[in-house]
Amino acid sequence: MSQEDNASANGHVRSFHETFTPRLVDALRKNYLFADFEADLSAGFSVAVVSLPLAMALAVASGVSPAAGLSAAIVGGFITSLLGGSRYQIGGPATAFVALVAKTVETHGFEGLLAATIMAGLILLALGYMRFGTYIKYLPHSVPVGFTAGVAVILLTSQARDFLGLQIAHEPAGFLPKLEAISGSLGSIHFQSLLLASATLAFIIYQRLRKPWYAGMMTTIVASSAVAWVFNLGVDTIGSRFGELPHALLRPASPSVDLEMLFELTPTAIAIAALGAIESLLSAVVADGMTGERHNSNAELVAQGWANLFAGLFGGMSSAGVLTRTATNIRAGAKSPLAGVSAALFLLAIVSLAAPLASHIPLPTLAVVLVAIAWDMIDRKALLSILKRDTEETIVLVVTFLLTVFRDATEGIAVGVSFGSLLFMHRMAEFVEWQILTALPHAQHADGAKSGDATSEPEDALIYRFEGPLFFGVASTIFDALERIDPPPPAYVIDFHMVPFIDGSAAESFFAFAERAHMEGRRIVVVGARKNVRHKLIVNQPFKHIVEFQMGEKPKE
Repeated sequence: MSQEDNASANGHVRSFHETFTPRLVDALRKNYLFADFEADLSAGFSVAVVSLPLAMALAVASGVSPAAGLSAAIVGGFITSLLGGSRYQIGGPATAFVALVAKTVETHGFEGLLAATIMAGLILLALGYMRFGTYIKYLPHSVPVGFTAGVAVILLTSQARDFLGLQIAHEPAGFLPKLEAISGSLGSIHFQSLLLASATLAFIIYQRLRKPWYAGMMTTIVASSAVAWVFNLGVDTIGSRFGELPHALLRPASPSVDLEMLFELTPTAIAIAALGAIESLLSAVVADGMTGERHNSNAELVAQGWANLFAGLFGGMSSAGVLTRTATNIRAGAKSPLAGVSAALFLLAIVSLAAPLASHIPLPTLAVVLVAIAWDMIDRKALLSILKRDTEETIVLVVTFLLTVFRDATEGIAVGVSFGSLLFMHRMAEFVEWQILTALPHAQHADGAKSGDATSEPEDALIYRFEGPLFFGVASTIFDALERIDPPPPAYVIDFHMVPFIDGSAAESFFAFAERAHMEGRRIVVVGARKNVRHKLIVNQPFKHIVEFQMGEKPKE
């Protein structure tokens, strides 16, 4: 549960200051000690060591220079921790962006990607300041499971070129065209690249059997680079494909795009913003579960907005809160967001000092790192659980997975959420029940109400009792049933005691029925409506005196 959920449950509306105060400020106010500062510096260094190869690998997988990934990790990570709503969140390039970034670069070039990233930042700022963060995280469980599995498959496929050392002049971004390009180039497998990648993969598996492998990832990369250099294997490196990394990494960038391209980039910017919001909030939720903290989802969205805005302005790719690095931060003993701030500064220092050395990192080694990450992304336990327990959830998962792989990541999420919402409404409709009863004559009423009393229940009325929420999915069905009663009664008593909620569509359907009954001279009396239900009915009533409202006891049967 986030802080917004907790405040809503207590009926408290948080002020602007309460909502958007960075978690860093809150952490420093609460007995922050020098020992905590030391722990944050130590955790920050660990995160920087992990972020360095991941940022470069994700950039390469996305079809951009490693410098773009490092800029996003430094700028995005710094702002995420400085302004964010999660105590432990680490920002930077995310695997969820790989396919989308590659497609954007292929279509609009790197300048188009920078512009779309800046636009996405503005969208996230708007979402955050309008407090949409409270709602974005409500996703069916099968949607993120299917989505991450789809992204993992895309990521695995995109590493075949460097893992095998294939000679592909232009690697398409789409999944099927990529498979065609790979299959058509299998004759150009580079034996040394395959040997180095296989040896690196075997070493990573060995590390995993002994201890968590992220701590030894830099050791793996350094050892692999040394082997490739000593034995002169002739494999592709960061330097051979992208050139040397600049020492002054953070340089202002102003993408030169015209108005027409901005309109073309709008769907891409929306997609980056949506993926960034979902990825960041899911990571924050998992971090809460690991630490017992509560994140502020709206402040987190605002931080991601500023992170993407400035990442684009400094030549970086899209940024989001990333679970892998966030979990590393927590396990390394971080105490506050200063760990993330220090991680960004450590990363900047490492890159500034060791930029020439990074150019010698073999691309087959980075491919293996991403293969391991892709394997970890697939939540195999959740996949098996969903496939075993629930046919409808399985449909949502499969649809989300297939659309993510074969169409588009945003399309996969959008359709998956839509399917999940429809299934939820179908299940809710099954819980809505209604009964048709007959009221006793007024002479038998225990309260002694007399016939003709305008506030009493009408004589020989038909009582129609609802149980459950009334919404557009069930509205027409339940009110059509009343009109099929033959012969129709002289009056209807509609019992809303067991109705917790009614939406506008259900209210409209009710008044459409009530208006027809009123024109035939029949009374409609509403009893037991809760305050929110009564208000919705009153504001939707087209004419006065069509419906009589009565509070109090349930109608007598």
